This record gives sequence, structure tokens and C-alpha cells, in this order.
Amino acid sequence: MRPIGCSAPGRAGIVGNPSDMYGGTVVSTAIPLRARCTLEPAARLTFQSPERLIAPDTLDLVGDEFDVCRVALRGLGFTVESAPFAVRIETDIPAQSGLAGSSALLTAIVACLLHYRGELWRAPHLLAERVRQIEARELQVACGYQDFYMAVWGGLNLMEFRDKQQLGADPDEPWAVVEPLAGYLRGASLPLWLATTGGTRFSGTVHANLRTRWESGEPSVVDGMQHISRLAHAAKIALVEQDWTRLAHLMNENYTIVRTLGGSGERLDQLVACALENGALGAKLAGAGGASGTIILLTLAPEKTLPAVRELAERVIPIAPCAPGVMRL
Repeated sequence: MRPIGCSAPGRAGIVGNPSDMYGGTVVSTAIPLRARCTLEPAARLTFQSPERLIAPDTLDLVGDEFDVCRVALRGLGFTVESAPFAVRIETDIPAQSGLAGSSALLTAIVACLLHYRGELWRAPHLLAERVRQIEARELQVACGYQDFYMAVWGGLNLMEFRDKQQLGADPDEPWAVVEPLAGYLRGASLPLWLATTGGTRFSGTVHANLRTRWESGEPSVVDGMQHISRLAHAAKIALVEQDWTRLAHLMNENYTIVRTLGGSGERLDQLVACALENGALGAKLAGAGGASGTIILLTLAPEKTLPAVRELAERVIPIAPCAPGVMRL
């Protein structure tokens, strides 16, 4: 076999997250950081990261960085014996930072494995749905759709997940509707930046509490997710019209709802407050919340806002609304 390589981008939710788990709508952008996978010929299956190399005897999950490889192989029906190659993985996306790094890496690995088997993934919906299904079934976690659709599409998109609130339990569940928005910008840059706390958390744990409350019919959660979804539709208009004040207001409203429902965390709240106190017009969670993660902020005065935010954040990252989705290396 010839080496096969694929990469996929991380993402940041601008407005609408986490309603993608509840049949809602999200406006999301790719970021300039990517996860990569390469398959190379080998006498037997091996996993390699920049830090270490192992030759697994089974595909049982053990809680290390290679579980994402095991999940991909198991989900596609591979065994140790039927995988005579080296799987090399690396990523620029900070681990468990709320930027969908694990979803991007799983997407890149699955894309490589499908190429190895001679299967095409030209239909992006099929690839996004397949990767999400692998994660949900193999890891037994409740996960939404935004991360996987963004890893496949890249760019800047409005994504409608109507009638997908059962998270795959309905065999007639439709595909998402994806509307690319970058073309509307006409070359204008978005005044958006990301700031990460540097801590780690498992997004499945963050989502589990809200999901349980939603499934029990708690009015505040049900109504909150519907409201957040409507904000995303308004955000599309604000983006197209380049009405940054309006977009910032929608981001702040999204953040207030999530925080009220208990989906944020102290360090994230501190970052949001710092950004708003230093010139940002809007700030919110870029992904799953909890004790740590990443915020996305909108400022027209980056020379004032970003230095202040850097005092609290481990890293400040730009967005990349024109970055491609999953692609061959």
C-alpha cells in the first residue's frame, strides 16, 4: 500500500451551541488548527503519536491517546489481524479544550481507513454521520452533530439539525442541512478570536447533565435550547449584514442561557468577564463548558482586548472561516 494521509479542522461554535444535541441550529467556524492521520505499510498494526509507539494485541479501550484509533478501527469492523499498517496520529488542537479536537482526529482516521478499503467519502453527509455514529456507539456517549459536520465541511456554516434530537435512535432521522456562509463575507474578516483556559475536561460529561434534564422535560432546558437555536438563525443575518454589534448581542444571550443552565464554569466565566471588561462586544463558550475549555469573543478593539485576555488564557487563537474540511494530505 501507499501511505494514506488525511487531516480535519477543529471548530468553534459562534452562536447556537449546544442546541445541535436537541434538534437545533448552530453557526460554527473552522479554526486554523488541524488533526492528522497517516496510514503506512507495516508488518502488523502499530499506533504512533509524537510521544510514543505501541503494537496493540487487542482493540480494547485502555484510556490512552490511542483509544481514538481503536474506536475507528472497531467501528469500521477491523481487527488487529486485518490491519497490517501503522496508524500515525498528531494534532495541533489542544486536547479536551472545547474545540472538537477528538472529533477532528476521529474524522481524519476514519477517512484514512475508508481510503484504505477503497471506499469513497465524496458525500460529506455520509462521512459526518458515520464518524458520529462510531463515536456514539463505541464510546457510549451522548454527542451532538456540530463537531462531525464541521470536521467534514470546514469553513463557516449554518447547520440545522432539525428532527435529530433523538441522536440517531430514529432510523428515519434526516441528515443535517448545511449552508456555507463564508461566501457572504465578500472577503471581510470576522472580528472573532478564541481564548482557551488550558485545562482539560471530557465533553461527554459536560453534556450528560443537560441531556438528562432535557430528556426529563425540564422546562428551563427545553425552552433554553429552543431559544438558543433561534439565536443562530438571527446570527446568520448578522453575519451576512456584517452587523457585529448585533452578532455580539446574540453571542452574549447564548452565553447567558447556557450559564444559567449550569453549562459554564468559573474559569470560563472569568475569561468572558475579562474580555467584556476590556473592549469585547460579545463572548461565549466556543464548545462544551465545564471547569475549563475555550471561549469565542468578538472585539473591534483587539489591541485592547487580546492583551488583557492573554493574562488569563493559556492561548489566544484566531478563527479560520475559509479553512477546508477533511482532506487528503
